[in-house]
Amino acid sequence: MALTTPHRGYTRKDTDTRKKWLAKHTGIEIDDTLRNEPEELKGIIENHVGFMNIPMAIASPLIINGSYAKGEFCVPICTLEGTLALSMCRGMLATAMSGGITTRHIKQELSRSPVFIFEELDESEVFHKWVDKRYQQIKQAAESTTNHGKLLRIDKYTSHNTMILDFVYNTAEASGQNMVTIATAEACKYIHENYSSKNKYRYLIESNFNSDKNPAYKTLLLGRGHQVVASALISNRNLKRIFRSSTENFLDGYRQLTVGSLLAGVVGLNLHVSNALTAIYLATGQDTACVSENSVGIMTCEIRNGDDLYITLSMPSITVGTVGGGTRLLQQRKNLEMLKCTGKNSSKKLAEIVCASALALELSLGGAILSNEFAESHSNYGR
Repeated sequence: MALTTPHRGYTRKDTDTRKKWLAKHTGIEIDDTLRNEPEELKGIIENHVGFMNIPMAIASPLIINGSYAKGEFCVPICTLEGTLALSMCRGMLATAMSGGITTRHIKQELSRSPVFIFEELDESEVFHKWVDKRYQQIKQAAESTTNHGKLLRIDKYTSHNTMILDFVYNTAEASGQNMVTIATAEACKYIHENYSSKNKYRYLIESNFNSDKNPAYKTLLLGRGHQVVASALISNRNLKRIFRSSTENFLDGYRQLTVGSLLAGVVGLNLHVSNALTAIYLATGQDTACVSENSVGIMTCEIRNGDDLYITLSMPSITVGTVGGGTRLLQQRKNLEMLKCTGKNSSKKLAEIVCASALALELSLGGAILSNEFAESHSNYGR
């Protein structure tokens, strides 16, 4: 397979060359005039006044052997940070030259966590048993609001005179933030109308226990949204050729990253997963605020086969969908089609593409730091 990266350059001719290259590779032609009509924006934005142009690039060649994502991908990204597109391409090329990136989709779970507040401490135990007994009715109430979402379970957590009910759902092809809110509200309505108590009690639809749009150790441990793991084995030869650094240097560098992250109290262990997330989320119509909770990935390195680098990125939280919300915007929809992320299991496929792209970008930044080219590259391309 001949591996090629997008043509470089900043002129109109360079952009046109890249568009032709992309159309040849993916069958998708970029049309800068695409705009949704205002009537199509209900559910996406209020008080609409116009459109903001954000530059879009393409990163390639991304080769994945995944649970759902298989083959070569050209990844659309939107960013205002110079060097990001070139860096992602470099990481993708290095992994592609060594056989590509393996991804595995672990699970898909999104929750909403209402809290019930009682006057008496003892009532939480009674309530716990009642919820267990009425689970099927509560599940039926929740799922009555959605054609695709499924309630997987209700996890219960008691604190003082309160009980948090963490409603955990599979949201199919939707990212599901609105889905789980509406479903859980209906479930809470059923509970409130059917649970009898001699004392007064009340509930709030959200306790923030699910860490929606917040980085949290709970998310790191249990996951939220799609949980994906990506790994790549990169030869020492390719590391030296592309990053001008060795496997030993990478290993030592990530040891230093671990120490620095621990000292700073960073949630997770990565350099800038959030960069890949934001760029792909903007290009594919995702809720970019979810980057705050999705960026808690863990990157590790080890030596294999004597002197090759085995790099792994675990991302317990990737909140993406391929239907609803911003995925209805015309260019974002076309970008999803470019990635062949439509139809059944397409949200899982997109999550694997996100994780693999993030791994490639992590690898490239690590190489830039180790070769002392980090500042130079930003000087040349970042301003």
